[in-house]
Amino acid sequence: MTLTTTSFGMRATAAEVLDGVDLSGRRMIVTGGSSGLGVETVRALAGAGAQVTIATRNPAAADALVKEFPGTRAVAVDLADLASVRAFCDAWSGPLDGLLANAGVMLLPTYQVNAQGWEMQLATNYLGHFALAVGLRTALQAAENPRVVVVSSGAQLRAGFDFDDPQFERRPYDPFVAYAQSKTADVLLAVGISRRWAEHGIAANACAPGWIHTNLARHVDQATMQALGAIDEDGNLVTPDYYKTPAQGAATTVLLAASPLLDGVTGRYFEDNQESEVVDGGPDVMAGVAKWSVDPSAADRLWDYALPVVR
Repeated sequence: MTLTTTSFGMRATAAEVLDGVDLSGRRMIVTGGSSGLGVETVRALAGAGAQVTIATRNPAAADALVKEFPGTRAVAVDLADLASVRAFCDAWSGPLDGLLANAGVMLLPTYQVNAQGWEMQLATNYLGHFALAVGLRTALQAAENPRVVVVSSGAQLRAGFDFDDPQFERRPYDPFVAYAQSKTADVLLAVGISRRWAEHGIAANACAPGWIHTNLARHVDQATMQALGAIDEDGNLVTPDYYKTPAQGAATTVLLAASPLLDGVTGRYFEDNQESEVVDGGPDVMAGVAKWSVDPSAADRLWDYALPVVR
């Protein structure tokens, strides 16, 4: 299989990726669009003319974006609460051109579960977005060229999905393993949507935004941040060369969501605006997408595992 490539490098911004792209009349949903990468994602899409709905737990946090772009609105939704997701889907009316599963939590230090008993990182990062996609399928299908973008992470290289104990009921809870599993599940979500809905014209791809200073890292301890070179000994933020700005981090997301360069591409994983090579995952692997993250049988199995929960 030939990998999809573009002329955009890792330092390209979201606005540069959409330069010259007219999204007038297209309707997009961005989860977690009120902070971090989500803000830059919304800004790029709305700047190109899209009507963007920011799906966020705190709509007031998006007030500045809503004022900046009159066609943008913010609606409350809690991805860890399936009742909240259902209410959001039930209230949606009309076609949906793009669903951008951007929101997430990372490295929760203590074991937490949602109302369905799902570990909270898996519930938020994967299950809520799965429920959102399933609930909005008809709206996506009604659009002309609908796309789903699932924001994953390089962490998917570190752990496959543990079907024997996905909720850490028997194994000790490990914040990083739980996060890595949820990010693998995110890629499998894109693969699963592609396998089931491509015949209805719905494309789905996943991506890794790279390393960026955002609020997502609020649970990362100081020692780890220092080891990454992201803070100094006094706790001040440092920006290593391999870090991106939020605008650069959002570039691959909007590429997948709206660029004509990705027409007809589905079921793939991208980083730095290029499709990634499929590799063996492991602790020393720094780039690519793990075989377990794009395994069709795993995608089907995860879909069947989650579907009864959201219906």
